[in-house]
Amino acid sequence: MDTDFSSGITSWNVMIRGYTFNGPHEKCIQLFDQMPQRGLKPNNYTYPYVLNSCCEMAFYNKAQNVHCQIVKTGFDSSFAVANSIFNLYIKMQASFGSENDGRASDGRKAFQDMRVKTVEVWNRMISEYVRIGDISSARELFDKMPERDIVSWNSIISGYIRSREVAKARDLFERMPEKNVVSWTSMIRAYADAGDLVTARKFFEEMPCRNVVSWNSMISSYTQHEKFHEALDLFGQMQSEGVGSDGYTFVSVLSACSHLGALEFGKRIHYMIKDWSQLGVIVRTALVDMYAKCGDINTAFTLFIKIGWKDVFCWNVMIKSLAINGRTEDAIKLFYLMQKTGLKLNDFTFMGALFACSHGGLVEEGRRIFYGMERDFGVNPTLEHFGCFIDLLSRNGWLEEAQLLVRDMPYKPDIAIWGALLGGCRERGDLKLAEKVVERATKLEANEPGIHVLLSNIHASVGQWPEALNAREKMEERKVLKTVGTSIIV
Repeated sequence: MDTDFSSGITSWNVMIRGYTFNGPHEKCIQLFDQMPQRGLKPNNYTYPYVLNSCCEMAFYNKAQNVHCQIVKTGFDSSFAVANSIFNLYIKMQASFGSENDGRASDGRKAFQDMRVKTVEVWNRMISEYVRIGDISSARELFDKMPERDIVSWNSIISGYIRSREVAKARDLFERMPEKNVVSWTSMIRAYADAGDLVTARKFFEEMPCRNVVSWNSMISSYTQHEKFHEALDLFGQMQSEGVGSDGYTFVSVLSACSHLGALEFGKRIHYMIKDWSQLGVIVRTALVDMYAKCGDINTAFTLFIKIGWKDVFCWNVMIKSLAINGRTEDAIKLFYLMQKTGLKLNDFTFMGALFACSHGGLVEEGRRIFYGMERDFGVNPTLEHFGCFIDLLSRNGWLEEAQLLVRDMPYKPDIAIWGALLGGCRERGDLKLAEKVVERATKLEANEPGIHVLLSNIHASVGQWPEALNAREKMEERKVLKTVGTSIIV
């Protein structure tokens, strides 16, 4: 650095400020540390930028040392410095992710020590309390605010919504002197999350002004609550009003199409997507899932291949889709291809692979995958993984191995596992083993009607009608009720 330029504190502060905004942040801290050697004393224009650089690099110990220096020199009375100290402790709390180690109180103390508090500072403290779930402290601050803006109201309302106190959120919403699109959309979300879609839709219709986020909130609420027809109808209304769609819109609508098997509607959505560069892998994965669930697995696979970078979820969807559509060997090939990408396989990945093995009768492949989960990938098998593998073994005549697995697994068998074993007994025609399975299930209080009905059906399939009737009678003796079936066909 030029000697003339470095001679004054003002010039030094300019350099520190430049490194803070443009990087590297290490240079900012180095310059600060060199100031005493140059006979320069930091001032209220120096400290905010130094603290900001410390925060950006997560040098929190260094930042706290700087804070001590600020207190000793009396610059904590400056608003800019005090605001930087406040931001430091808020960021520390967010970084460490805990509200129980004193950092929340550090943030509050920094807030209280500020001589001048703007409405933005009040809002930041309220938002921090909302983030950590301390709604009572957030409300206490809100009530003490000398003046509030719309952000203040929206912050505390969002806190009540997060804590599922919809009535309190509604009360504040009604009292707001001014509401914006965020306020209205928050209430839509609140009632939708509570399952009250009627009230959510009422708020949506009463909104004086809607944006794409408002539409997405209502459409996704319908999809999440399995109101798929309503989601598609609302999307049609959105189009008729000329509101532009974004990636979140497409994901919700494609999900509705997937569940309804509405292939033609899904194709319309596909053709509406013009700028693929603006849409992430989530939308592309939703398209793959839609085509696969609507039975067009070839188009789904073609789209999958065209996706450049694929995340774990995308691979999982394609593996499961191939398996469901009967292309089990392709699903397993894709599973092994995925391993070469360097992505970390998760429990859903293995569930899709085991599902493919079960439906394709790939016993050896299933063994390799199941026993390699924990050994090779550090993924602990869940009850669902055990159930899928037991189903594979039972379907293909390996009943003895399946029984041993049920005996030794670290979970209590559920109806799916008992059903898999009984299904294997039916395939083999092993009535004695079937009765033992039901006896074991009964001892473990698996009073599910399905296993008793299946045993009865096994007896009936070989003409043993008295035994079939006896199985039904035992079900009635134990007061195991069979759920009455229903149909949506009219």
